Amino acid sequence: MRGAANVLVDTGPLVAWLSADDAYHDWTKEQFARLRPPLTTCEAVLSEVVFLLHRAGKSVEAVPQLIQRGVLQVMPVLQSEAPAIAALMRKYSDVPMSLADACLVRLSESIVHAVVFTLDTDFSFYRRRGRSAIPVLMPY
Repeated sequence: MRGAANVLVDTGPLVAWLSADDAYHDWTKEQFARLRPPLTTCEAVLSEVVFLLHRAGKSVEAVPQLIQRGVLQVMPVLQSEAPAIAALMRKYSDVPMSLADACLVRLSESIVHAVVFTLDTDFSFYRRRGRSAIPVLMPY
């Protein structure tokens, strides 16, 4: 996976990496050390990260710093892809699919050789373009 330029990072790995007491902290720390920045994400993921860190009583200052330092690049997907994102959320309403997950699935459809770095097993069910499994980097 080293050198993979098309890694899309989900909420779980970011929260785990920034929370030393998280069960997946060590695993995500190892993955971030192996992956070449910038990793791609979306604003919906960052919103979830900040919410979860704040709720856990953690500092949220690191989140914008990851963008400033070039560890993360934020792709604006919601404005241009709202109809497709809404369709994904309808299709997977039984899961239910979060806005962040829908944005990442849509990004995975538009970025060549994208791999989703996640702790969310729902990505095993989601499909690109309705039929293709999404390559994932997960601990299980």
